[in-house]
Amino acid sequence: MDWGSLTGIILALAAVLVAHLLDGGHIGSLLQPAAFIIVVVGTLGAVLIQTRLPVFKRGMRMLRWLFKPPEDTRPAIMREIFVWSNTARREGLLSLEPYMRSSKHAFTAKGLRLIIDGIDAEKLRAILDTEIDAYALEQRQAVKIWEAAGGYSPTIGILGAVLGLIHVMENLTDPAKLGSGIAVAFVATIYGVGFANLFFLPISNRLKVIVNQSVRAHEMIADGLLLIINGENPHVVEDRLAAYLR
Repeated sequence: MDWGSLTGIILALAAVLVAHLLDGGHIGSLLQPAAFIIVVVGTLGAVLIQTRLPVFKRGMRMLRWLFKPPEDTRPAIMREIFVWSNTARREGLLSLEPYMRSSKHAFTAKGLRLIIDGIDAEKLRAILDTEIDAYALEQRQAVKIWEAAGGYSPTIGILGAVLGLIHVMENLTDPAKLGSGIAVAFVATIYGVGFANLFFLPISNRLKVIVNQSVRAHEMIADGLLLIINGENPHVVEDRLAAYLR
């Protein structure tokens, strides 16, 4: 559990609610189902229009990383590459086959297989770079659904406020309803701006950090395999890869 994310969400909500109460407001005045539907469902629809469904689903699944982020595998990867380097230096590149067979990471297994097959360093770099670029694009497109939601949400909130004001204008003959009606109308703006700046955009930025870390791990593997195929000393390999841990 990532307690920082949970604490941030609680603080964000508490700041708005406590400030509202200190101003003499009531919690009930912020609970408007119609405004919620306009902002949340409207934002969802706008994001779906610009995004392919598989990408949207992937982005939604990433939400769990906010509370349970993937483990940082870079230290373990560096230890594994050091072992591979030692083995290859002592016994040759073909000795890496057991590591390829036992690897549960498709990118790692593919890189080891290419080395075992006798590919040259230049071609290995080209293939692995293409794989990394495709992976990074796939992950970053999914993250962008949250960034897009942060862009659409405030505008849709204003749309909700305008719709609420139209309803208020229809009741001008009843002045007793005007004050509460206007207040209700502007709750949609609060939802739009609040969801964008307290949830959607922070979620997007947090997921970007996690994706960048994962891409960095892939780059670390690629560089390690290239160092191995070039016959570098295992300690040189370890020193070069240490930069990826910063």
